[in-house]
Amino acid sequence: MERACQAFVTWFVERYDASHKIGIVCGTGNNGGDGLGVARLLNDWHYPVKVWIVRGSGTESIDFVTNLKRLNSKISVSEITSNADCELFADRTILIDAIFGSGLSRPTEGIYAKVIDCLNKANKIKIAIDIPSGLRVDHPSTGAIFKADQTVSFQISKLAFLQPENQHWVGEIHVVDIGLNKKYLNDVKATHFLVTLKSVKRILKPRSRFDHKGKFGHALLIAGSTGKMGACILSARATLRSGAGLLTVHVPRNGYSIIQTAVPEAMATTDQSTDFFSGRDVESFFTTIGIGPGLGQANETVQGFEYLLKNFSKPMVIDADALNILSSNPELQKLIPKGSILTPHPGEFVRLVGEWKNDFEKLDKLKELAARLQSIIILKGAYTAIATPDRNIYFNSTGNPGMATGGSGDVLSGVLTGLLAQEYSSLEASITGVYVHGLAGDLAVREKGEISLIAGDIIDYLSAAFKKVH
Repeated sequence: MERACQAFVTWFVERYDASHKIGIVCGTGNNGGDGLGVARLLNDWHYPVKVWIVRGSGTESIDFVTNLKRLNSKISVSEITSNADCELFADRTILIDAIFGSGLSRPTEGIYAKVIDCLNKANKIKIAIDIPSGLRVDHPSTGAIFKADQTVSFQISKLAFLQPENQHWVGEIHVVDIGLNKKYLNDVKATHFLVTLKSVKRILKPRSRFDHKGKFGHALLIAGSTGKMGACILSARATLRSGAGLLTVHVPRNGYSIIQTAVPEAMATTDQSTDFFSGRDVESFFTTIGIGPGLGQANETVQGFEYLLKNFSKPMVIDADALNILSSNPELQKLIPKGSILTPHPGEFVRLVGEWKNDFEKLDKLKELAARLQSIIILKGAYTAIATPDRNIYFNSTGNPGMATGGSGDVLSGVLTGLLAQEYSSLEASITGVYVHGLAGDLAVREKGEISLIAGDIIDYLSAAFKKVH
């Protein structure tokens, strides 16, 4: 607890000077103990600190009692027992929440709810220690929840922080190291993981001086239709930038000159149809297939996709309209090669699995779909979630709101296709591809800004992103 308090205060003093008047609102459990420890340390830094202890039905933890005894007598300590006067916090400029920690198992009520409501109404800077009070770590939350501008969490992120429904409460997230045993952290059994730079560096394989293009796979990309050749171009360029040795792009006849001009490094074959994909044979030398960007959903396209699923046994990347075809024709789902990678955005995911009541139920549906299809499911969005057939989920840590633009998903499909072509495992390709795609967006946004970012910018920064992780 002392290390946690020290880590919080180190973070705090780097951002806020001692001209701020600090109010710390504590419960009587270990999170309250954190708050008391922070109060003591901030007082040592000469911050003007006031402490309020909310005494409801909770009992005092041993660490809370210890830190209460350690408080300097110069620190003002008041108790809130039955009534919450919102004027109590009027003279403070920063309010720090330490009422409940990560062990909360039920909605807040009584005096706790009243105090949290007062804190939320206060027009102050609001900071949560470890987790906003009232927010549950791994279940949907109801009742009063502290609305933090910033949350300073200890050692690892919390599952609740990665769910869209909770963004209103957690604000900006900061995770500080409190020196927990690294061996313990490595050995603990978990089903949820956060992908970091270190994770990806372990995956990418170095290239030898005597390697040649034949060693890095031959991908087949089936994409594009009349009016949607842009999606095909984006995906093809991203496939090549991700290291595929060879790329063949299969396009409708009216897309031939477009793809040959826009992506001269790729080979091209044409469909019998002028406007859309209707089918093709798949030669054995292809190491993977990427299908979906700009594909359309014509009846002939459905039939052509079914033929591919029946005649190609290696993992493939399935995106966009190929996913919508699977939703409209669920009998095709049993034909998906094991180890394939499906990349739905939330709308496509709804069409695949139906609606959900909350984001935790959404994660359950994500795990169920991955297990049923024996494939990797990548649910795109902030903290993109990668689900595996054994029901693990890997959350991505890169990316930004500027990437919410048309074509961004087509780029990701290309990155995944390029990595899968090089015979990375489906999970390795997914973890690396999603991370690098987000990192390229993060590098691009530094120059372009979030508003002006377009999908082509992400491709332009893929090289820099791969260099950073290799």
